[in-house]
Amino acid sequence: MSASTTARRIAILATDGFEQAELEKPRDALRQAGFAPQILAPKAGTIQGFNHTDPADTFDVDGTIADAKPEDYDAVLLPGGVVNADALRTDKDAQAFVQAATGAGKPLAVICHGAWLLIDAGLVKGKTLTSWPSLQTDLRNAGATWVDEEVHEDNGWISSRKPDDIPAFNAALLKALGASGG
Repeated sequence: MSASTTARRIAILATDGFEQAELEKPRDALRQAGFAPQILAPKAGTIQGFNHTDPADTFDVDGTIADAKPEDYDAVLLPGGVVNADALRTDKDAQAFVQAATGAGKPLAVICHGAWLLIDAGLVKGKTLTSWPSLQTDLRNAGATWVDEEVHEDNGWISSRKPDDIPAFNAALLKALGASGG
């Protein structure tokens, strides 16, 4: 673990209703590899995780999306969870954050329903990605190509379908960040 890796911050955009495994497992893999993942949410305090439809743990928020500067982060992680993704997709600050990060060419990792934010931010046209299967029509209607794969990489974007895909998702994310492991 080098000092440059340790200083690298990863923005995790989430709010209440995120799929816990899709935030917690990538966050832990990033930490283990020496990165500094930070949870950014629309409001300060804590956010509520879910295991599918059942409430799980709460997580402390490191900062608000509105106050965060995309240029201070080296990558963006978007966990899924229907309630989380549905709330973030219409959040103007979350849209602006992913637009700025994508415009700067930063790696973006998205899993499950997290792609809804990318659709509403106007970023998926011409991209190929995977997601939870119920998003395929939304993605296609927004101009993306949808594939049913464990993990798909497209020019700095890493996407996966579901919690079972997390080991491959983590490995691809760490590789994109120049780290090993998963």
